[in-house]
Amino acid sequence: MGLLEGRVALITGVSRRQGIGYAIASRLRGLGADLFVQHHVAHDASQPWGADAVDEVLADVGARGLGVDLAEPDAPERLMAAAVEAFGRVDVLVCNHARSGGDGSLDEVDAAMLDEHYAVNTRSSILLAQAFARQWTRTDGGRVVFLTSGQNLGPMPGEIAYAASKGALAAIVATLSHELADRGITVNAVNPGPTDTGWAGPELTDFVNERMPHKRWGQPDDAARLISWLCTDDAAWITGQVINSEGGFRR
Repeated sequence: MGLLEGRVALITGVSRRQGIGYAIASRLRGLGADLFVQHHVAHDASQPWGADAVDEVLADVGARGLGVDLAEPDAPERLMAAAVEAFGRVDVLVCNHARSGGDGSLDEVDAAMLDEHYAVNTRSSILLAQAFARQWTRTDGGRVVFLTSGQNLGPMPGEIAYAASKGALAAIVATLSHELADRGITVNAVNPGPTDTGWAGPELTDFVNERMPHKRWGQPDDAARLISWLCTDDAAWITGQVINSEGGFRR
């Protein structure tokens, strides 16, 4: 019997086989969880890495899903409601989604860039945690995991809006975990470090050799192993933490 047998996981940002979300979904499915996933193919299609056929991706991991743009204010509530309608409840929430691209340096950033990144990366994650807590009726075993990107560990040149919006998740974890602890819900964040999800080309070989002690990029499953463990009962004593899993990345 899997460690998550009989539990339901809602995972956001599952639309590409090379993505971290796909690896998380595969891991949680392997632990026995039923899966409901969010995808927003239009975002991936607009990026250099492109998009996969989402029906095939969902079939690969045995998940039900909903295509929704988490920039929309009511999207988190609609997504949670759809997952509850499909399975009756949600036990695990993993906010893997991210607004990428369209960013810039301090000279280039503007109000629209900041608002777009905040809406997807910060606001929707907090509202998803809220929606998760509102449907939660048990007293133990609830899990919420955010993904950050190590913004508090060093600079991210040219990514002002992204760094600010994802960094806010690391900042709010302690407060959310405090609010939800008495209800048996843990809240943590994971920084997977530099991870090749299809964007790392051979022109970055020198970077890998100089900055990554293991001479390789992080792989999506590196993050997924940690995140899936945080979703199990073995991690019940861990909450309010930002866990950096970077393979010794040298800034």
